[in-house]
This record gives sequence, structure tokens and C-alpha cells, in this order.
Amino acid sequence: MPVFARSLLLTLASCASLIAAAPASADEPAYGPELQGFDYPYPVARFAFTSQRQVLRMAYMDVHPAHPNGRTAVLLHGKNFCAATWKQTIETLSDAGYRVIAPDQIGFCKSTKPERYQYSFQQLARNTHALLGALGVNRATLIAHSTGGMIAVRYALMYPQETEQLALVNPIGLEDWKAKGVPSISIDDWYARELKTSAEGIRNYEKNTYYAGQWRDDYEPWVQMLAGMYRGPGKDIVAWNSALLYDMIYTQPVVYEFDRIKPPTLLLIGDKDTTAIGKDLAPPDIRATLGRYPELAKLAKERIPNATLVEFPDAGHAPQMQEPAAFHKALLDGLAAVHPKAE
Repeated sequence: MPVFARSLLLTLASCASLIAAAPASADEPAYGPELQGFDYPYPVARFAFTSQRQVLRMAYMDVHPAHPNGRTAVLLHGKNFCAATWKQTIETLSDAGYRVIAPDQIGFCKSTKPERYQYSFQQLARNTHALLGALGVNRATLIAHSTGGMIAVRYALMYPQETEQLALVNPIGLEDWKAKGVPSISIDDWYARELKTSAEGIRNYEKNTYYAGQWRDDYEPWVQMLAGMYRGPGKDIVAWNSALLYDMIYTQPVVYEFDRIKPPTLLLIGDKDTTAIGKDLAPPDIRATLGRYPELAKLAKERIPNATLVEFPDAGHAPQMQEPAAFHKALLDGLAAVHPKAE
């Protein structure tokens, strides 16, 4: 069997051996450690590859348009998000002719959560590059949200010739929290914090940090998506990988390398966002200086060559979910500006 064929494992055909989701009420679902039991909007496949002496499986959706425009968009999710949360963006891009590939990074959602893994943005970028290579994609536009933005920046720095364009949606990493005075905690402490994860905690955090105190019913399924993994049989491994990932985010800033980014970059920023990793650990005077997205976005635009900034004054951390019509118009316009004929 060819290597390519061996590396692509369709979800529905290969999930029989995975842990089933635990029984739960409709209001409080429990999912397996790889989100077993939670449905994605498009068929999910898995890319099997060897990394750090173990076989890992990276879940992804690969949506082909009815009328291709010749471009491929790769959607990179954030820390508290999954590929499924890109549903409206996938539909919009597909309708516009883009092939859309939306992976779950290793450690997240429907992908493998290893017992041991040296997480780095370089490693996640390499994993993504390997997936695209297996799918025959040698040049792509990366559309990346939140933590995904830090992965996308690292990807563009490592593979500039293969990155057609960047679109960064409220990326974190626009500042160095450690350098600004956010104290470090151990991975064991991150793990202890993650074991306490609940739907109420996720909802309150996102309402206060992401959505400027506002909440809508259509955000709730994504809360339950995350909380369900902490109710299920794989809670410990989910929490452990989350702790490792938080340490990676805190210790590996990308902001110092913005001036080296070569592809044209579109910054799509909800100004009400106040996200900053470890902000609750910082003294009040330092906390007040963190996560100021209107200021951070303008600084990023100045530092990134060939950058365009679009702001959404009333949106928070996820403008693609909060103001989908305005966001997707700005996204399509920004992508068309690089290759007008593709639209």
C-alpha cells in the first residue's frame, strides 16, 4: 500500500477501537479524549505520522468546493476551539471556490493526546506541513485564530515559499506576557488548574474575556464541546495535554519575529478582546496592561511587513463567530486583494 494511502485514515472507518463517549445527559454531554461522540460539520479523516518516537493521528476536514478557484485555505483553531468551530468560515470559503483544510492540532479535540510530547510551535508547524504534504498541497493561505495565529506565524517563518498569505484572527502572542511580568507556574500547576475545568468556568471566562460580558446561545455548543472532554473517560490526559500546551504558549513568544514575516498578512481584530495567557496570575497593576487588542493590533501592523489591519470595534476574541457577516466579507476581500482573479 502506498505511504500516502497508509497515512490517511478515515474517521468513520477507524474509530471502532477508540474509547466511546460516556453516557451523559443532553445538557451535560461527556465525550471521549479525542472528542468521540461530538459530530463535526464535515467528514473527518485522520493523518497518521510518526513524531517523537510515536505514531500520532491528526484529525482534519478537507472540503473541496464545487467551483474551485485554485487556492487552498488552511484553518488553524485556537486553544479553546476546535476545527468544528470554523463551520461558517468553511462554508463561506468553499462557496467562494477555496479548498478548505481544517485540522485539529495534536493535543486538541479529535487528534491524539500523547502521554509524552515536547510541544513547540515549530513542532505543530511541522505536523501541519506534513499533513499538507500528504494531501498534495504545496502552497496555501493560512487563516488562523487565537493560538492558531502563533502556529501560523511560526509556519510562515519556517515555510515562507509555501505560505501564500496569512490571515490572523485575534491571534494571541501579540505581546510577551512573561516579559511584561506575568509570573510562571509549573506544568504540574497548569495541570491542577485544568483538572478543575467545567462548563461554568469555560463560559464565564469566555464571556468576560472573549465577548466583553455578552453571551449568546450559539456559543454554548462550543462550551459543551470542551467541557464534555473533561466529563469523559479521558479527563486526565486531556488536562495533561492542555497543561503542556499552556506552558508552550507562555514560554514561546513569536512577537519578536514579526519583522521576518514575508507573506502578505491580514490582521482581523475584534477590539473588545482582552485575552492574555496567565493574566489572572499577574498583579493587578500588570494585569491592567495586558490584552489591549486595539493597541496590540496597531503595533503588529507596524512590525509585520505588508500587513493590512481590519478592526471590528464591537467584537471580541472570535469575530468570525460574533459578527460572521462582517467578518467573512472582510476575509474574502482581504484574500482577493492578494489574488483578485481567484475570486
